Amino acid sequence: MKILKVNELVSIKRSIEAGTSEQQEIVKGIISEIRHRGDNALREFTEKFDRVTLASFSVTESEIEAAYAEVDQPYIEIVREAAQNIRAFHEKQLRPSWMTTEENGTILGQKITPLDSVGVYVPGGTAAYPSSVLMNVIPAQVAGVKRIVMVSPPDEQGKLPAAVLVASKEAGVKEVYKVGGAQAIAALAYGTESIAPVDKITGPGNIFVALAKREVFGDVDIDMIAGPSEIAVLADDTARADEVAADLLSQAEHDPRACSVLVTPSVALAEAVAEEVEKQLAVLPRKEIASRSIADYGAIYVTADLDEAVETVNQLAPEHLEVITENAMELLGKIRHAGAIFVGRYSSEPVGDYFAGPNHVLPTNGTARFSSPLNVDDFQKKSSVIVYSEKALKENGAKIASFARMEGLEAHARAVETRLKER
Repeated sequence: MKILKVNELVSIKRSIEAGTSEQQEIVKGIISEIRHRGDNALREFTEKFDRVTLASFSVTESEIEAAYAEVDQPYIEIVREAAQNIRAFHEKQLRPSWMTTEENGTILGQKITPLDSVGVYVPGGTAAYPSSVLMNVIPAQVAGVKRIVMVSPPDEQGKLPAAVLVASKEAGVKEVYKVGGAQAIAALAYGTESIAPVDKITGPGNIFVALAKREVFGDVDIDMIAGPSEIAVLADDTARADEVAADLLSQAEHDPRACSVLVTPSVALAEAVAEEVEKQLAVLPRKEIASRSIADYGAIYVTADLDEAVETVNQLAPEHLEVITENAMELLGKIRHAGAIFVGRYSSEPVGDYFAGPNHVLPTNGTARFSSPLNVDDFQKKSSVIVYSEKALKENGAKIASFARMEGLEAHARAVETRLKER
């Protein structure tokens, strides 16, 4: 890995997933076809991109039963325990509606309402992602969403991974469809004969999924346009080089554009980690992907002291941040920008990916400066409640009308004044 001084700081931000003009046109064409031809277009795109002809897009109960037969009982128990942890964490995020009554009789408040329906995209391809099922579905359930739809691309046999189907059943998803790519996003946004439209779409995917989510945003809501994964490790000389290297590689193996960064005031640790990364890379199953990531987006920053290291991390605003220092909890208050913060030697990033409970859908590409992990609030909306009393309108009506006239909106002013006339 490259060892740099902090004044050579390179942003972890990569080019936004804007796609090529050709990719953008492909996605727009797919969305248009789905909007106009529904299931027929969905079936054609599934044949073209997934190389399978489906009589029905719906996952059946028999397919769910077959999936349970394919996985072992320990896996099922792990999924159930992880789901319990995720649910318990997100239940703490719930906020009630509220009302306040003022002396003049006015009632003001906020009504919190769950979304009616949500679509969850679970990526396919070279790996199965049951954790994505749990992390997207459970906070929506906790928020009170009644209809949750899951879509995922089928393999050439027209099947979804058994691990994903088991996770969907354990999470309580009742609608699962074997569709993927931009065509699945379009189906969720606008509906087809088989799939009723939803109000929000969440979940990661490839560039075509990302472009489709961006294209349909406004007609439906989306969670975010997530970029490649990131990890920053803030460590001092009490950290073990082999553990830090393993954590850096845990993200590098995701994607050639994943970013792995160590920030430390210790030259000795920097050198040891650089050596350890190369040693572990040599025997990593996903060596080719991880090697490209480390070469292009991996770095070690050596700072003058721990304070400078903390400020460097805040400039990076990483998706995942590990703090492995002698007094790690003491630094927590100084961390301003990070999607998820893993404190202490035993809080390795995969703990959060799968099991601890907090959501692993996190802001990337420096957006942790202003955005948050996926959470219960993302599946609810808030309505203001105004119950103005007669007394309050008499007290404030003239001021309200005056304000309206300052903006040149006479009808606004008259809408108040008509209620103030003696009858």
